Parts: sequence; structure tokens; C-alpha cells
Amino acid sequence: MMNTARDVDVRGEEVSYSAGKTTLKGYLAWDASKPGPLPGVIVVHEWWGHNDYVRRRARMLAEEGYVALALDMYGDGRNTQHPEDAQKFVMEAVGNAAVAKERFLAAYDLLKQHHATEPSKIAAIGYCFGGAVVLQMARLGAELDGVASFHGTLSPQGPPAQPGVFKAKALVLHGADDPLVPPEQVAAFKKEMEAAGVDYSFIAYPGAQHAFTNPSATERGKTFNMPLAYDEAADNQSWAELQKFLSALFADS
Repeated sequence: MMNTARDVDVRGEEVSYSAGKTTLKGYLAWDASKPGPLPGVIVVHEWWGHNDYVRRRARMLAEEGYVALALDMYGDGRNTQHPEDAQKFVMEAVGNAAVAKERFLAAYDLLKQHHATEPSKIAAIGYCFGGAVVLQMARLGAELDGVASFHGTLSPQGPPAQPGVFKAKALVLHGADDPLVPPEQVAAFKKEMEAAGVDYSFIAYPGAQHAFTNPSATERGKTFNMPLAYDEAADNQSWAELQKFLSALFADS
């Protein structure tokens, strides 16, 4: 999954920023050996919160030539390993749509203003909860070149996508055996995207379940009796699809 074809000098930076009265703690990563400015990619965490997994993804994106910001949707960089806590954090963050949008846009502004970022080239990706977040931000008209969802839920949190509002190109990477995103939800999402005229791609991985990109998923699924499972093949294939998507996206912008 990682770029080993060239020397890289990935820098990591802890960042503190705010949305309203909430302090948010994120992580920026970029390759200082690559001439800038570079396209920016926001990375939205799973419902577990801002943890080492989302930081690793940010560094992987930096190795591919992007300025990546692993944002914080919960405040104070909170994270957990227990689903009850995760559910509480999710409701606090996205139960109020205005709060969720404010926190996302605070990260968006931070990334655009970073010295290594090309501010006219910004995309967002997300995992599970984060996948739902990036799709929702696109529905709300966020100025993003593209969004990519890895095993995220697909239903809109409010009105469906509208023509001319959902401007980002979209890539959805889905586990075909994910019980949290059943076929009915997939069909409704495709209908929504087509009705809004969204330029989107949908890829389903046979046999893949929820959280298929996270190596910790299988163990957590067993611990908490949840339908989670890591799938190495789907993980690698979906990461390769993301790289193709981003390369084409920023070549066109």
C-alpha cells in the first residue's frame, strides 16, 4: 500500500484549531521532499475517533504526494475502543448538522491555509462514520474536488443530494457483505446520485464486511459482537482505487 519507489521525507505536525467553542486536535502530514504546493486531502476518522489508524492513513497519503489532514470531529482529539462511547461521540458530533458542518469546515480552512497545500485542490476521504461525513458534506455543497467513502453508510442525514449543490466527484468503496449498508440502501444511494447528476463511481468488494480496511476490525468485531472484519485484499484494492481517483481528480482540476 505504501509508496517505496522514491525517497520521501514525511513530516507530521500536531495541530490545534477550533470550531465555535470546541477545541479540535488534528494531525497534518506531507512530504517535504516533494516540491509544493501539493493537493490537500482531509481524512475523516471512523466512529472510534481520532486515533493512530486515521493518522497512519494521513501519512500514507503524504507518501503519495498529498498534504493530508486527519481531522477531529469529536473535540480534544477524543477516541475510544468501546462502541457505547463511540455512539455517544457520534451523536454529539453529528446530531446537530450545523455543528458537524462547522467542525468539518474548520479543518477544511486549516488545510487550505497550510503552507504546503495548493488551496484550489482539496478532496476528502472517510472511513465508516467518516465516509458518511464526507458524503454529507458534499451534499451540503462543500467546495471539494472529490470525496471518497470507505465502508461508510450512504443514506443522507437530511434532504437528498441536489443538482448543482453536490459538486464533488464521488468514489464509494463498499463491502458487498456489509450488513450495516444493505442492498436497499445501496440502491437508494445510486438513485439519489443519478437524480442529482453526481459524477460518481461505486465499487463493491465481494465478501467484504464493515470496516474492511482496518486490521483491528476482526478482533473488535469478536470482542463486541459486531459485524466487523478486516479484508486485506479489499483493503489493498480500495487503496489503489483511491490513488487512481485522486490522480485523475487533481489532473482535471
